[in-house]
Parts: sequence; structure tokens; C-alpha cells
Amino acid sequence: MAKRSQFSNIDEYGFERPENFDYATYEEFMSSYLRILAKRSKKWKELIANKSTVKRNLTTKRYIRKGIPKEHRGLVWMAVSGAEKAKREQPHLYRERLKGQINEEVLSCIKTDLPRTFPDNINYKATAHVYSCTGQLQLTEQTQPHQLFNVLIAFAQDNQEIGYCQGMNYIAGLLLIATRDEETSFWLLKTLIDRSLPGYYNKRMTGIIRDIDVLGELVRIKYPEVHRHIESLNLSWAVITTKWFVCLFAEVLPVETVFRVWDCLFYEGAKILFRVALTLVGLNTDALLKCDDLASLIMCFKAVTQDALVTDCHTFLQSIFKVPGSLKNSTIARLRQECANKAEATKKK
Repeated sequence: MAKRSQFSNIDEYGFERPENFDYATYEEFMSSYLRILAKRSKKWKELIANKSTVKRNLTTKRYIRKGIPKEHRGLVWMAVSGAEKAKREQPHLYRERLKGQINEEVLSCIKTDLPRTFPDNINYKATAHVYSCTGQLQLTEQTQPHQLFNVLIAFAQDNQEIGYCQGMNYIAGLLLIATRDEETSFWLLKTLIDRSLPGYYNKRMTGIIRDIDVLGELVRIKYPEVHRHIESLNLSWAVITTKWFVCLFAEVLPVETVFRVWDCLFYEGAKILFRVALTLVGLNTDALLKCDDLASLIMCFKAVTQDALVTDCHTFLQSIFKVPGSLKNSTIARLRQECANKAEATKKK
């Protein structure tokens, strides 16, 4: 058993480790992962040094699937997602969006959610204590909560049709942790919501509702026994997976695993979310089938997002490209259309 003192009770991203944190499993994982990180860091340094920018190609895709070193994440995410190109076309957009009158309803929602954002992270923890005696939120400039506030306000001003939606605070908050730059975080958030995940964060969350239905269909196709079992217990896929899709697995999977998922998400798009979800089902089929009531099934789904299989982010990310098997964009597009048609027909009844 690893001695607790070998590791800080705060991880490298500022998150406090829980009291029941499994230090032994973590030490075993890190003993191999540190060597992987060193190897990947050297390769990425060579790749970036030899090119003026990171381009989308098979080499880059292969490198991304094996993990981006944290010091290069912002640069690579911006390059491969198209966010850097969009920023070059509108270099002053972020600062412009921080000016002007802010919708009071949006402002109120953002201020309400700020103290709820990662209270277990030392960079955000103080947000819960920054209310004045009048009940007004008081933010100090240059702190991460203030930067998060700016990013969310700028996005709301830029996309007034969406404004602000719960869940965006977790995504923007993690983007800030990864990039340490609020303007970069704004452009990545904008790219995810406007381009990669259309419909996810509108008022009715139509994109998320549709993709939860798509996931259910994919489970029916790939893991029919699990699908039948979950249906027999009358458990809705929305109950299990809404947070997965809303938060893009932030506040669901361990943070290093989330960042590894996002590495692929920024390059390959929403298909990665389905691969991760299907892998969580596929790796835990036996455990899920043993659950004989609704409560135990819900607890099982919660447990599988924090166990040793997902803590070992490198092995887990390799699994998402193997366990679910083939997953074509054309298949997802077809299922999305079918699910959207079914939802529309149901609404007309």
C-alpha cells in the first residue's frame, strides 16, 4: 500500500483528493504513466519545433490519441479545432464581447453558478466566499473565478441565442485550468458549442436529448443484453448520461482522463463522446448485468466512472478505439436523423 504522504492531497490541477482516494492504485498507475508522459512530451516538442503550426493530418491524429502534454494542450487544441483560425479572422472579438450591456437574466445565472464551479479546486474554492454583505458577488480581477466570469459573459454576448446554459461553467472552468488563458478558453468554448456540438446548449438542449437517444440505439446495437436489462429495470438513458453529455465528462471522469478525452474531442468531434460512453458500458457489462434493481444499477454507473479502469487514462483512451468497434460518422448521422424524426413524430401526437 502506498503511503499517503508520497502524494499531495491536492492534484496537479488544483483539485483536492477525496478522503477515500485510492493512493495505492494511483501510485501503480503513475509509475508507468510518468514514463509515457516523458516519451510523449519529447515527441510533441519535436513535432511543434519542426513546424510553424500543428496541422490536421494522420501523424497529428495519432499523436493526439496517445495524449497531448499539458504544456501544449492550449496550442494544439486551438490549432486542430479551427479555433486559432477563427481567432485570426476576428482578433479583437473577445475584448469587444466583454463590453456593452449584459442581459440581466444571463448575468444572474452565471453569478449563481460561479460558486458551484469546482468547489474542490483551490483555484475556484474561494468563489464560494466572495459574496459581500449585500449578497452581491465580488470578484477580484486576474483570479480564476474572475476569468471564468469573463469567459462566460463574453460567450453569452457573442451567442445571444444561447446566452448561458448550466454545464458551460464546468467546461469553461476546465478549459481555464488546462490553458491558463481566458481568451484561449473563450475561443475553445465557442468552437465546441458553435461548431462541434450544435444544439447541445440551446434552451431545450435538443442536441443532447437527441444524442442520448442515439447512444441508447448504439448500446442496443453493440450491447443488446445490456440494453434489454436496462429497459427491463425502466432506467432512462437520460438519467444515466445527461451529465456525461452536458459536461463532456467533466465532473464525471477523473480530470486527467477528461483532458485526454478532450484531446480527441477537439480533433475528432462528438463521435468521441459516444466512444467513451460505449466503452464505459462495454468494459462493465458483467457488473451492469448483475444489478437487479434500479438503485444498484444507478450506483454501478456512478462507480464505473471513478474506478481503476478510468483512472488509468492512457489504457482507457486506447480502449475507446477498440472496445466499441467500428463507429462511422455516417452511422451517427443516420441515427441522429432517425432519433430526431422519432422525437418530432412523438411531439405531434
